[in-house]
Amino acid sequence: MKYRAVALLVLFVLALVAPALAADPAELSGRIQKRYAALGAFSAEFTQAIRNAASGDVEQRSGSFVFKKPTLVRWETVKPEKELLIVGKDAVWDYFEEDKEAYRYSVEEIINSKTMLRFLTGKANLTEDFLVVAGKAEEAGPGQAVLQLAPREPEPGLVMAKVWIDLATDMIARIYIQDFYANTNDLTLSGIVANPKLADSLFVFTPPKDARVHDNTPAKGRDLK
Repeated sequence: MKYRAVALLVLFVLALVAPALAADPAELSGRIQKRYAALGAFSAEFTQAIRNAASGDVEQRSGSFVFKKPTLVRWETVKPEKELLIVGKDAVWDYFEEDKEAYRYSVEEIINSKTMLRFLTGKANLTEDFLVVAGKAEEAGPGQAVLQLAPREPEPGLVMAKVWIDLATDMIARIYIQDFYANTNDLTLSGIVANPKLADSLFVFTPPKDARVHDNTPAKGRDLK
């Protein structure tokens, strides 16, 4: 499937429920989860470095991310090419402006798959699904903590992750993940805003008339109008 932003998004969402570095990760895990559970919405800018292990090439990406409960997401990449991922109420859209290609998926497919969106929607259990250990203190920036996550049942898209936590806000500042093939994705957040007022229209997408639409929703769930 050609929805790169989905893969990046679901890796990002896992970090939203991760605990901070401390002697008692379980206690801090509850603190971080409580923080995000209390948020109705948040937004942030992001920069990203995606490294291909086989070639050694690194792609630099940047853009913005917006989330509104229960499962509304707007992930917009502006560099190096424009890509818009919308997780709406009725469908998931991934649109590539330069190629004029729009890919449609069912919300259930994304939410119910083994992705980090399960954490965002409260359908996953961190302590049951992952082993959480303290990261190296020297890797943390000022006012930050680092931790490392290992899935109890690793999947090709995620075998290891590290997260950096802003201890002043109990929110995630950076995420680094590695897949089975040693490819890495390093995402840094900035300008985080908690509980901004977001219109539902931000999470609605209508493909441009000149866009080629690829409908990957189950046949029974398609709207063919």
